[in-house]
This record gives sequence, structure tokens and C-alpha cells, in this order.
Amino acid sequence: MSIIAPLRIQEIDLADPDVHLRNEQHDIFRRLRAEAPIHYNTGSGEFAPFWSVTKYADVAKISRNPQLWSSEQGISIPPAVADQQATFNTFGRMLIVMDPPRHVRLRRLVNKGFTPRAVAMIEPEIRRITGTLLDRIQSRGSCDFVVDVAAQLPLAVICSMMGIAEKDWDLMFRLTNKVLGAGDPEYQDELSEGVAPGSPAAARETGVQGFTQMFAYFTQVLQELRGGRRGEDITSILIDAEVDGEKLSDEEVLFFCFLLVVAGNETTRNAISGGLLAFSEHPAEKARLLADRSLYDSAVEEIIRWVSPVTHMTRVATADTELRGQRIKAGERVTMWYPSVNRDEDVFVDPYRFDIARTPNEHLAFGIGEHFCLGAGFARLELKVIFQELFSRMPEIEVSGPVERLRSNFIGGIKHLPAAFTAR
Repeated sequence: MSIIAPLRIQEIDLADPDVHLRNEQHDIFRRLRAEAPIHYNTGSGEFAPFWSVTKYADVAKISRNPQLWSSEQGISIPPAVADQQATFNTFGRMLIVMDPPRHVRLRRLVNKGFTPRAVAMIEPEIRRITGTLLDRIQSRGSCDFVVDVAAQLPLAVICSMMGIAEKDWDLMFRLTNKVLGAGDPEYQDELSEGVAPGSPAAARETGVQGFTQMFAYFTQVLQELRGGRRGEDITSILIDAEVDGEKLSDEEVLFFCFLLVVAGNETTRNAISGGLLAFSEHPAEKARLLADRSLYDSAVEEIIRWVSPVTHMTRVATADTELRGQRIKAGERVTMWYPSVNRDEDVFVDPYRFDIARTPNEHLAFGIGEHFCLGAGFARLELKVIFQELFSRMPEIEVSGPVERLRSNFIGGIKHLPAAFTAR
């Protein structure tokens, strides 16, 4: 029997991080697509109200119309308490929460670092890093696949691109966990006296810590770069870049760096770990891939659709409008749920089947429109390389223990994934 069967539609609360921690969201999405594809979430003591959008066509429509659906008031479900909005709104100075035309101009600054040519050029380095990671675990016969492998590859790639010293990569890993895993007690390790782990206050405090500590780190980096010789890394490029004849302010550079590090490692990490989990749960598809290695490209797309690492993005209506006949007022927020649209029965044949040869597979896990994921090419390549190398060396690898999921309504993450294989 479905976990949510006793709930009335109006009682469903997708903002509750525990729904996602318990992996109940897909039952809810399936029901909302059928009964209430535009669903009003009344909010709670932790999160403000919003409209849930669960159908593919509606998310595509919203994403392609930034004039009506603005990003500038934040791209995640905001806190309920008014005096916390100021902190939430500081993120409005990041590329991901800008509307055109400034979004377009700023994105051009870093586009050349993410072109297909740039992606292809870094493939040998991605394979080298992957080989090093697998060398470290191969003799052990077991590992925590998230901590030992899935988290390490994308972190190394984005940090290298940004010129971050290798000695600081672990710091970037920890601070990313604090920012995107702020609601998870595992990462709430610096709480003030009297703040209870797992509480909304703990989540706010942890997120602010990650944000401020990462800004402090990059402030020091900028000072060193401005006072010395700069390289070809993205951080150096941003310091010298101009938009409309003016250099970026230090604050704009800092927000750029923050976004690139956080987005550049967390989502790919979860796609990789979610991919191994999918192959362990669907051994016939794994056997199919091992028998036909021409399927790697389509397998990567299916992993991304299946996992949908970014759970949602939000937009705010700039004028009164309608979606599927439901009136939405100016200033109201809609939340686009990517795991739902990537299993929309109107778009995907047998959407609850993990099919590594699925064609077509026009998922929206990377978004659509002007906010399409800047690093999608790198994510695809990293996924392809890591599974090619992993299954070449350890074709028998499988999940060997309980999955520990991230407590978050924003990132579909796995914190720990025990894996076993034949030691060599």
C-alpha cells in the first residue's frame, strides 16, 4: 500500500526534507501528476508556501519564459520566517538566480570554459583522476563509494579548473556539504549552544557557516591573485573579465566562485552514486551494458533522468497568470520538481523502468532554457568515464549495505553507499 494513501491532497508537503530522506517522494509525485499537477503547498513553520509543478510540459513552459517566471527572488523553497529572508535573498547576486539580460552577459564570461571542445580536452585528466581513485580502493574489496569515489572525481575536476590548490579540496568538500546538506544533522557539527541538531535553526546556522567560510576562503584567493601573477584558471579569468565595459566587483567574483564550486561537485557526485545504486538494483541493465559498451552514452542519460540530482528549482510569477486553469498571482512562487517531470507518463514510456538504451530520453535533469546547466557536458563525461573505468576494473561491484540519503528537499543526495567488489 502506498505510503501516502492516508493523506489528503491538501496535506501533502513536499517541502518536508524527511519525505525525501525516506524516499517517499516518487509516490507523491505520481499521485500529484494524476490528481493535482498544479498543487498548492500551504507551507510550514520551516518553509514558506508555494505551488508544486509536477508535469513536464508545465516545467518546460515556465523555464522558457523568464519574463513571466523570474529567478531573482531565489531558486529554492524559501524559509517561512520573514527575518530570515534577507539571508536567503543574498543569493540573488549569483548567476543561477539572475534573469536576462544580465544573466546572459555574465554567463558568456565563463562559457568558453564549458564548451564541447573544453570538455573533450579535459577527458585524459578525468581518466587519470579516475584511475588514481580506483587504484586507492582496488586492493580493499570494499569502500564507501560516495566518500571514496563519487565525491572525489567531480571535486577534483572543478577545483582544478578553478585553480584551487589540491590541499584545499577536502575543505571545499566539507563546505559544500554544509551549504547543500545544511538540513542534515551529519553536517551540523558547529552548532551554537542550545541549537538542536535537525532543527530549522540548525539548518540555517549550518548553511550560513558553509557560505561565510567559503566566501572567506575565496576572499583570500582573490587578494593573492590580485597581488600576483594570474593563470588560465576560471578564477583568474573572472578577475580580469568585464561586463558592459566594467570589471566585476569582488562580490560578483565571489558569488561566481561559490556557485561553480558548489554546483560543480555536488550534483555530479550524486548522479555517480545514484548510478551505482541503480545498477545494483537493476542487475540485468548492468549486464546489458557490460555486454554492449556502445550503450554508455545512453546509459549516462538514463542515470541522469533516473537520479535527477537537483530535486527542484523555483520561480516567482511577475504577473497574474494561469497554469492548467489554476490562477497564480503575481509574487507567488512555483516549485518545479525534476524527479517528477522525468517520470511523467505523458513523455516517457514506462517511466519507472531503468532502461539504459532509452530513446528518446529528453529529460530535464539539467533544466531547460537560459538556465540550462552550465556544466552538463562535464557531468556527462565524468559519469561516462567513471563507469567505463569502474566496470572495466571491477565489473562485479555492487552496493553491499544500507543507503544513507541526504536530508534535503533540494538535492537528491546519497551521503554514504557501502560497496563491495573483488580485491585485486
